[in-house]
Formats: sequence, C-alpha cells, structure tokens
Amino acid sequence: MRREKHNLENIHEKVFIASSIMFNLLVSSVYISTKFDNMVLVKKLGYPFTFLIVPFGYTFYKFIKEKDEKRVIVSNAIILVYLFLELLFDIILVIPFREILWLHVIYVLVFYAAEFSIIGISFNLNRKLGFVILFAFLILLGCLIYLYLG
Repeated sequence: MRREKHNLENIHEKVFIASSIMFNLLVSSVYISTKFDNMVLVKKLGYPFTFLIVPFGYTFYKFIKEKDEKRVIVSNAIILVYLFLELLFDIILVIPFREILWLHVIYVLVFYAAEFSIIGISFNLNRKLGFVILFAFLILLGCLIYLYLG
C-alpha cells in the first residue's frame, strides 16, 4: 500500500525510525572509536548494534503482517541480512573477515544495501524523518572519512 500520510501511525514505524537512528549513530561511534584505537569500546558498541536485530526483526514481522509494499519488506530483509552477517562474523565466528578481500567486499556491499534500505523505508514512512535518517547517514560518512584521513 502506498503511504499518503506524514505522521507515524503505528508503533513499529516509530521503532523502525528509532532503530535506524541508532544504527547510524552506533556505526559512527565505531568509526570514531576505531580512529582513536579504542578497540574495547568498539567491541562494547558491537553488542547493542547487533541487538538491533530484535527491533528490525519486529518491524519486518509487522510490515509482512500488515501487507506493506514489497519493496519495504525486501528492504527490511536486507537490513536483517546485514545485521545477521555482522553477528556471524564479529560475534559468533570472530573471524578477521576485513582482511579477507572477497568476504570484506561482500560485507561492504551488504552494509550499503542495508543503509540505502534504511533511508528508503524512512522516506516511505515519513518524509521529514527520512531527511533526519539521511542526515544521520551523512554523519556516518563523515566519520568514515575522518577514520581514513591521516
């Protein structure tokens, strides 16, 4: 169903927006912590980040239950795939996948697919909050640039 509204009417829509903001802020925090070589903090930030599987799982369930647009459901699934990939690589297997080129390339592609899915769903739910999520993503990109600058 195409949304003609401008307000978030359902709790799962609010959960999606809040989780999306947390997603971007936690990744930004990981980038800054990595820049300052604070790997203890990076590890601590990883747990709440992977916990985002719960709210995004909830929104996925609700989008399906309410027969939302297929692109919203598929986009939410992409976000979950990324979060499960993060859980698998960083917490369960604890492998240095960032040092294995083909795994790292897949990881980065799925990450950006998840990011653009977050932005797309956010704009679909509420145009103004879509811009808030887009701004949070731009902050994330700024932190990533800062991470790799001398």
